[in-house]
Amino acid sequence: MASTLNPMTPHGNELKHEVGLRELRDSLSRYVEHVARGEEVVVTVRGRRVARLAPIESEDPLADLRRRGLVREPSAPKRPAAEHRMRGQRRVTVSDLVAEQRR
Repeated sequence: MASTLNPMTPHGNELKHEVGLRELRDSLSRYVEHVARGEEVVVTVRGRRVARLAPIESEDPLADLRRRGLVREPSAPKRPAAEHRMRGQRRVTVSDLVAEQRR
């Protein structure tokens, strides 16, 4: 029966689904490849779960946010900036503001 241990490292060839920070750092490229194949890896620091490495979906990120209800399409077209000003308010230019401050 062949040994599953790599003679160069004390770790087995099989990667864990939960890994300590030191082991992750020592075998980062192997864990990134593992995640790229669709697996998830939970990272721990002193036994406490602190992060999760997960594959990125090829889906459009905005579509994902819409599906999860975090963003929605606008219900009406955006109004031009001029419509946002209050009625009767005079338009002030930058030149006017600078001139007023110099007085």
